[in-house]
Amino acid sequence: MSNCVSSKILGGNLVLRIAVGLVLGLILALTFPDMATSVGVLGQFFVKSLRAIAPILVFTLVLAAIANKEVGSDSRLKPVLVLYLVGTFLAAVTAVVLSYLFPTTLELVTSPDGLAPPQGVGEVLKTVIFNLVDNPLGAITNGNFIGILAWSIGLGIALRHAAPSTKVLLNDMADAVSFVVKIVIAFAPVGVFGLVAETIATNGLDAFAGYAKLLAVLLGAMAIVAFLLNPALVYWKLRRNPYPLTITCLRESGVTAFFTRSSAANIPVNMNLAKRLGLKEEIYSISIPLGANINMAGAAITITVLTLAAAYTQGIVPDFWTALLLSFVASICACGASGVAGGSLLLIPLACSLFNIPNDVAAQVIGVGFIIGVIQDSAETALNSSTDVLFTAAVSLSDEEKQ
Repeated sequence: MSNCVSSKILGGNLVLRIAVGLVLGLILALTFPDMATSVGVLGQFFVKSLRAIAPILVFTLVLAAIANKEVGSDSRLKPVLVLYLVGTFLAAVTAVVLSYLFPTTLELVTSPDGLAPPQGVGEVLKTVIFNLVDNPLGAITNGNFIGILAWSIGLGIALRHAAPSTKVLLNDMADAVSFVVKIVIAFAPVGVFGLVAETIATNGLDAFAGYAKLLAVLLGAMAIVAFLLNPALVYWKLRRNPYPLTITCLRESGVTAFFTRSSAANIPVNMNLAKRLGLKEEIYSISIPLGANINMAGAAITITVLTLAAAYTQGIVPDFWTALLLSFVASICACGASGVAGGSLLLIPLACSLFNIPNDVAAQVIGVGFIIGVIQDSAETALNSSTDVLFTAAVSLSDEEKQ
């Protein structure tokens, strides 16, 4: 009886059910906005559930994978890291090119109170390093995935020489947490229904009309990366048609990431997808949570586009080499975005300093970012998170073909 119930919950086409939830949420928001706002609690509950289980999932999977690690699997992570870093830099360059082709100026607004942007790249890197040595219980409680990775890898290495029964226990714990994650993900259609209904009812479809050109540049750059640059990198790795894998990752990872707006919350979704794709656990159990922290193509695009828009607004037209330097700085900043509260938006003043743009103007640019954040942050997270599993899959499948 229990097997029948679990198969009913976990079975079926999840993407189709998410699509149904999306359409129903849109219809409810446009017809009964007050009711739509109320059902937003379903979306909040879903996102909170994902965020709650994600740290435990990452800790148990990485710990079990390292403790039972095959010899030589460390080297398999290097190609994933190369794809992460190259992809992030190329995304920033793409944003520069589009910003040159379609220069955008901003209607500056007041920035929200209480923001404290970092004062330099060193401060960003310092935050990341300090997160590495966070208390393990604090890291799990606060969702500090950099700290979680550091502790799980360290303990995993120490437990490689443990008794076989201990390793079996670690694998059983990882399997148990994975089962709970599957149940949470099964309720994604209900969560997406609530998230869409509340977002559309609260903001309306015309709330972003004044920033249409800015959004077009941002979303255009992200689309180019998602549908052209990322597939090109995957083809370079696999030497075959990259689009079936690319579309699968965008459909099954990008869609949920778009609505949860959290790379951390989408880690369980990516883990589940990687398992269904038959990828090697010793690779994806580490590369996916690592990607959620350093693979930030969407963040690099956001930082670059908004910074250049601020420059154009101030009458500054950067030369090619300065723009290239901006791409490099935006890539570094993007990799550290997960260590800064507020993510990519709070790193804009740092990038603006390259053009001597005053901090009060940069703060107003952050305010613009918050206005378009519902769309910008959703698309950014969808690109970041789907790319994590895409590049992991490319390296894992390439490794299998070589063997």
